[in-house]
Amino acid sequence: MRDIAGLKAALDGITLSDDRALLRQKSRDFYWYSPILKARMDGLSAELWAQPRNEAEVLRALAAARVRGVPVTVRGGATGNYGQCVPLDGGLVLDTTAMTAPLALTDGVLVAEAGARMIDLDLWARERGWELRLWPSTKRSATIGGFVAGGGAGVGGIAHGTMRERGNLLGLRVATMQDPPAILDIEGDEAAPVNRTYGTTGVITQVRMPVAPAQAWRDVALAFPEYGAAVRFAHALSYADGIAKKMCAAFQPVLVPYFKGIADAVPKGTALVLAMVTTAGMVALRDMAREHGGALVAEQDTVAAERDPHATPFYEYCWNHTTLQVLKQDRGVTYLQCRFPFDGTVEAVEAATALFPDEVWMHTECVRFGGRITMSALPVIRWRDAARLAEIMAAFEALGIGIANPHVFTIEEGSGYRRVPGDQLGFKRMADPLGLLNPGKMRDFTRADP
Repeated sequence: MRDIAGLKAALDGITLSDDRALLRQKSRDFYWYSPILKARMDGLSAELWAQPRNEAEVLRALAAARVRGVPVTVRGGATGNYGQCVPLDGGLVLDTTAMTAPLALTDGVLVAEAGARMIDLDLWARERGWELRLWPSTKRSATIGGFVAGGGAGVGGIAHGTMRERGNLLGLRVATMQDPPAILDIEGDEAAPVNRTYGTTGVITQVRMPVAPAQAWRDVALAFPEYGAAVRFAHALSYADGIAKKMCAAFQPVLVPYFKGIADAVPKGTALVLAMVTTAGMVALRDMAREHGGALVAEQDTVAAERDPHATPFYEYCWNHTTLQVLKQDRGVTYLQCRFPFDGTVEAVEAATALFPDEVWMHTECVRFGGRITMSALPVIRWRDAARLAEIMAAFEALGIGIANPHVFTIEEGSGYRRVPGDQLGFKRMADPLGLLNPGKMRDFTRADP
């Protein structure tokens, strides 16, 4: 039996709780988007919650847990979807959200503590003439450490790619579960084994990443007569180098009524494109939309919308926020993660959309992978059962569409095309030889002999 009482005593002075209701709350993320993960993870909970305020307290917590053989699961904003911060084997949940300081911004490099919310960092950077390059659709609640550990894609991907691209993550400070636990300061390719590994290879305490010069951004909604036209416009906008943009997504008409904040502005039965472009790009955007048979139906200042708790920035209808918007009204759906081929992208989108018209509601986001433009998608799927989901995935793969399965919780099985290059397994064996960091999430890891 684990000595949780002894662990609690050893961590005196650190914010702790063993309240059952709080533990249930702090042992969850948005895994329940997947009926498969929901069945596997419902009811799982940590035995103790700790909220360190600095690296010294992180190291104290890891050292005390290691001595007692207690597993440690790291938690940030808990906005992920694969059960990254759900402890499969109880133990300690280490909550980094008290470590929130932006530390430096020099020559376009931002340094921040892992628990800082991305919205706060972006606004802080803007006061200094800079902005984040990339953020998830959960920007207003996600932490920067959580984005590195479990996210890695989203707004900005149309210009900068995802977090797996070399140069988008410059460095990290990471606490290990060695004997004794230590802080590693790693940069460049050395940081890759901690990128999108769910806290299995170390506890991120600080992040260094590049930022971009701040610009004035507009959220734009455009209506098109049918989805194919919307997709062709979105794809063409990706290649329009003269229009600075942060986002472009195309939605089938069936999804639009679920977007409460803008649905009334979109003519019934039309497809929707949501884009984020600079104020300077608006004239060219209107011209381009008209050329493709579309019309602007709504726009707003992006930063003003972010700062208003009663407003919705348009990126909160995109990426996996689309699934959330539907789930608010219909709990009978789930989703997939897809990447369309680089060649024949539009044709592949149209072919996939035609396969399951009553079961798959398509929306596509424009993004770069390895310097090449394509579209990714998190289509909303009418849930039937696991077998039918497998059939849909197989049909997509037959069209050359990559799948990153969001219905599994291990890095190896779920990453697919999103896998970050690097020796993640070797790094974990060095940094966590006993396998106490988020155990069960790295399938190929085996514990070192004691």
